[in-house]
Amino acid sequence: FPYECLQPFRLSVSTLQSVSTRLKKDMIRGLGKHTHHRAPVKMLPTFVRATPDGTEKGDFLALDLGGTNFRVLHVRILEDEQRVVKMDSQICAIPQEIMLGHGEKLFDHIAACLAEFLDSHELKGQTLPLGFTFSFPCEQLDIDKSVLIRWTKGFNCSGVEGEDVVRLLREAIHRRGDYDIGSVAMVNDTVGTMMSCGYRDQSCEIGMIIGTGTNACYMEEMRNVKRVEGEDGRMCINTEWGGFGDDGSLRDIQTDFDLVVDKTSLNPGIHTYEKMISGMYLGEIARLVLVKLTEDKLLFDGQVSDALQTPGRFETRFISEIEDTGLENTQRILTELDLNWSLGDVRLVWLVCDTISTRSAQLCAAALATIANRIRNNRGLDHLKTTVGVDGTVFKKHPNFSQQLQATVRLLAPRCDITFLVSEDGSGKGAAMVTAVAQRLALQPVVFEKLLLEAWGPFDLLVALW
Repeated sequence: FPYECLQPFRLSVSTLQSVSTRLKKDMIRGLGKHTHHRAPVKMLPTFVRATPDGTEKGDFLALDLGGTNFRVLHVRILEDEQRVVKMDSQICAIPQEIMLGHGEKLFDHIAACLAEFLDSHELKGQTLPLGFTFSFPCEQLDIDKSVLIRWTKGFNCSGVEGEDVVRLLREAIHRRGDYDIGSVAMVNDTVGTMMSCGYRDQSCEIGMIIGTGTNACYMEEMRNVKRVEGEDGRMCINTEWGGFGDDGSLRDIQTDFDLVVDKTSLNPGIHTYEKMISGMYLGEIARLVLVKLTEDKLLFDGQVSDALQTPGRFETRFISEIEDTGLENTQRILTELDLNWSLGDVRLVWLVCDTISTRSAQLCAAALATIANRIRNNRGLDHLKTTVGVDGTVFKKHPNFSQQLQATVRLLAPRCDITFLVSEDGSGKGAAMVTAVAQRLALQPVVFEKLLLEAWGPFDLLVALW
């Protein structure tokens, strides 16, 4: 390969297989009762016990809180048409003083916005179930109990860390006293992605996000989830695979550029795998490679512009644009970066972008293949046919990423036939679907008991059960 600094990005099939083997071991550690607290891949139980079966129906609220704005949605699930319809939605801003104030004020603000939404859409008389997508690090203790570990993304509300956020939301609603909500289901965004696709395709048992960050969830056998009581059935596990390698296990495939990106990030030593794959970091990796090639006098006559030397200036979207539209777009981007380019430079910049995006797709495929192979082995199947619900700008916007990902998965999981389905609003429709499935499962024993009572009568039933 003619360019030495690009060589470490090129991963052989045997290297990718080795990565997959390492991830498999870390997933088992993450599921273990006595090993999970030390595992870099956290394998968090979500308490979602089933995917949709097509019988879900009704009206639901969804609340999506993960940044300086939050969304409230009204979602209707139509059983007859097998469709999830977003009826209405509203975006509410969170002022800076609330983001940094007392937690009670934050949840009062959320409750007030929810009241306004219910009022304006004439829903206030109804007590609707709610799916709550809360995109901050939490320890989930049940489908409706989630304890905030720490704030991120500019939030620092006092009195919330270490507390159950569902309880805080309910308390704020009760303080108002003018409406109520039904059952609540806490939803991780990967789970929402899986569930929003699961209603359209009931073989969807994996959710994957490749955007600003990367993560995946999948349906694991309960007998393997040692941290939760019970042996029967399945539970969705949020892998948090972005943390793979945080213990140094991927040092042999990290390039010098990866190490610089990690060292200069807001969280050095954390989310190692994510930093090699996701949209938040790919542009910066490419910028560092371009600077190195320029300093080695292989690009731009050795002249590095101030723009190219500025961290974050080479955006990840440039990679997609360069690989999508070829020479003309590359020329425009390089000109905007104050670089004097030749046609040879343009072709080399394209090669850099292609090399970095290919590695991202291959590493993502190695992790996905690990999950698919695990599901197949868990179930003792010779061949697995499954669907992955997927979301994220890198997957959806990059011209070659999805094809490269799928081709690599076929190599690494040859006995798995995987279909990819792009999610429609996992944090909205998917959150409602999680709530609908939880409600269906909660009602099943009640329905069964009612049928028995009708068939036997109360006295005969008591005698039979005794």
